[in-house]
Amino acid sequence: MAPDVHDRGRAELDALWARGRDFLGSRYALLGGAMSWVSERNLVAAISNAGGFGVIACGAMDPDRLAAEIAGTQALTQRPFGVNLITMHPQLDDLVRVCLEAKVGHIVLAGGIPSSATIRAIRDGGARVVAFAPALVLAKRLIKSGAEALVIEGSEAGGHVGPVSLTVLAQEILPHIHDVPVFVAGGLARGDAIVSYLEQGAAGAQLGTRFAASVESIAHERFKAAFVRGNARDAVTSVQLDERFPVIPVRGLANAGSRAFLAHQADVVRQFHDGTLSKDEAQLSIEHFWAGALRRAVIDGDVEHGSVMAGQSVGMVKSVQPIAEIIDDLVEQAIAAIVKWQQRTER
Repeated sequence: MAPDVHDRGRAELDALWARGRDFLGSRYALLGGAMSWVSERNLVAAISNAGGFGVIACGAMDPDRLAAEIAGTQALTQRPFGVNLITMHPQLDDLVRVCLEAKVGHIVLAGGIPSSATIRAIRDGGARVVAFAPALVLAKRLIKSGAEALVIEGSEAGGHVGPVSLTVLAQEILPHIHDVPVFVAGGLARGDAIVSYLEQGAAGAQLGTRFAASVESIAHERFKAAFVRGNARDAVTSVQLDERFPVIPVRGLANAGSRAFLAHQADVVRQFHDGTLSKDEAQLSIEHFWAGALRRAVIDGDVEHGSVMAGQSVGMVKSVQPIAEIIDDLVEQAIAAIVKWQQRTER
């Protein structure tokens, strides 16, 4: 590609995601998805240092553990990064305080609709609020409550997912939300796909699966190898066997553990019918099946019985690459797509 043509493509990309870049303070409007056990200081700093915007996954951390993770990240990067907090965490207020005291610039609220009081406390403390919007009506409510940016995540994503694809969410939400930047997420692994959403009005994109299998990720080598081997159809959501015992949908690679989970549900339902277990006991047994399973997969490398959370974009993970190389690939793919569009319109 001729340098002047490439420069024109890059200039257009910069214009398309200028709002996202300005909001995040990063070179590229590319957020790292917050993945428990994976999105820690090393990966987060690597994403930010490469021009993206890393996000720490607080998950079940207590305030002291989060404070240490933030400090560890700040020691590895001078670039902006954020912290993802789960709204249902019993110590949410304390976690917010830790972030504000550490001068974290952006707090991402996930796992439920945050209260206006939490959003107000974050903004009063000097940080910016990002929230997940699973539907248009909730997007409008979050903006009214003070959210300064939204993430719309499709069911193609890994981990805990909603029921609607990004393709549909984008059509439902992007044409109607203009007050705040909206970042798209779920199933994204190529820059040309990201450009298509930028042209629809998105301000940037969030990716998790591509980054989870990076060189800088602390995930076990067997975990990364499973991503390289995996196909899109291998990343499936957890199955609910009986509607009386709800199962929160989680997308991950099918393995012996997911098959055992089905057998476990069947056994629990049988015990409930026999009167061996009460309804509450049966529900708890199902919910506790995966306790510690994500850590077993990510840290210990048990990819057969652990929970290998991955999005459907796992089929596009062809090798374990450095973060900087992944981001460069995404940006160059985006520029190439823009250049093709520019050349078509000039004919």
